[in-house]
Amino acid sequence: MKYEILKDLKILFVEDENNISKLLKNAVSDYFYSFITAKDGKEGIEKYKNTSPDIVISDIMMPNLDGLEMTKVLREIDESLPIIILSAFSDKEKLLKAIDLGINKYFIKPFNPEELLEYLSTLAEKLDKQRILCINKHFSYDKNSKNLYEKDELIKLSKREKMFLSLLIKNKKTFVSNELMKKELWEEAEVSPERIRTFIKRFRQKTKKELIKNISGQGYLISKDDI
Repeated sequence: MKYEILKDLKILFVEDENNISKLLKNAVSDYFYSFITAKDGKEGIEKYKNTSPDIVISDIMMPNLDGLEMTKVLREIDESLPIIILSAFSDKEKLLKAIDLGINKYFIKPFNPEELLEYLSTLAEKLDKQRILCINKHFSYDKNSKNLYEKDELIKLSKREKMFLSLLIKNKKTFVSNELMKKELWEEAEVSPERIRTFIKRFRQKTKKELIKNISGQGYLISKDDI
């Protein structure tokens, strides 16, 4: 397969024109692990939060929230997220704003889907090199599979434990509070402090105490060397 490197990627395509969205999805979606669509920037942010795509492709002019405003929000969540902007116009002012927001590429419509796939392949090679995250001298993390390794040995984590680890890494510059854990890891309205303590105890039994630190009265912080 020509674009084999794309097969593990999740793509979020944000476009308000349904026919364009369907055409691109039909043309390229088979190359990817998943190809998710959203109709405007507001839905794009929601789907980003729910699906954690590897790359976002977006039109500029959309109702509710345009592509540049959406990009601004996504950049605040993940400053390294690859974002590709599409536009029917070579609007210099919008192009400069897109550059200021740190977009990776700007395509003028109409464009050849083959050109997009070629660029995504180049981008995927860079992402693949960045896929393995060294947490500290003991642990590494695969951002695609959400798997944790200790000295190259896979640590078997439950779905909720993987979600917790992902949350810790996403919030690596701060800490994960008990309230955030309740909101992100459990659907139940009430989660007792005892249940959280039990969850943390089991997580530590699998990963050693050194992986996370307890910030007294505040929450948990990942013990990192260079992430």
